[in-house]
Amino acid sequence: MAIVSGVNIPDNKRVEISLRSIYGIGPHQAKDVCERAGIEDNPRVRELSDSDLARIREIIDRQKVVEGDLRREVNMNIRRLMDIGSYRGLRHRRGLPVRGQRTKTNARTKRGKRVAVAGRGRTTNKK
Repeated sequence: MAIVSGVNIPDNKRVEISLRSIYGIGPHQAKDVCERAGIEDNPRVRELSDSDLARIREIIDRQKVVEGDLRREVNMNIRRLMDIGSYRGLRHRRGLPVRGQRTKTNARTKRGKRVAVAGRGRTTNKK
């Protein structure tokens, strides 16, 4: 396996697909890295020469913010929103959806598993 930015990228996949296993590199970024490195025809990683891999590593290290640095930057941005007390920061703090989604139904991923409330379905008997 080839190592790029401290991540083992799969050998049996094509370069553009295997670069996506690095946090911070998606389809567009992977295509951009391949173009800058001069890699054509999107070969498999195992077919790349050592010089090709070295060029890919250099481009990603110098021009892209990936892995630990990107995670740190994102966490700092969220922490800043929480510190200044913005609405988005409050939503992050409370563990609720940040971007205006509804919460009466759905939002289970963010809020967690449902918790049953006792006595909710009972009707009162009038005498």
